[in-house]
Amino acid sequence: MSVTLKEYSQEELAAQPVGAWTGMACRLVVGALREQLAVEDLTQPHWWTLNHAAGGPGRWTRAALTERLRKWDDRGTDFDGVYDDLITRGWLTEDEGRMTLTEEGEAGRIRARERNARVHRQVHEGIDPADFATTINVLRRMVANMGGDGNLPD
Repeated sequence: MSVTLKEYSQEELAAQPVGAWTGMACRLVVGALREQLAVEDLTQPHWWTLNHAAGGPGRWTRAALTERLRKWDDRGTDFDGVYDDLITRGWLTEDEGRMTLTEEGEAGRIRARERNARVHRQVHEGIDPADFATTINVLRRMVANMGGDGNLPD
């Protein structure tokens, strides 16, 4: 679905309000991701939880994972509700306060990952990887300039 964009001078582009463009991009990209996750009856916090549990089985307590995820949350999520939902579904277990993904949870995570990958491919269409990397670095610098953490998540 390649779209042709009108060409503008560097001066016209440099004068654009970054907040307006990053805000629009955020609403469109995050909206598309949330739409795809909703097909699996998941929210972004569900998705984040599944990925963290998959990447560190038995590593995460509720408190530690909530603290890590809170900075990405824009909806005042009840993370305990998310964890409880995933446990009720049989996608997550909790042993001695530490969460681990089940086989069903991993299958759901993979389905959601495939849906999200479609959105990522759409976002990247027509963008040179070097240009994308430059964009991320520019945004990281803007975040840091505004007092935020411009480092990539570990």
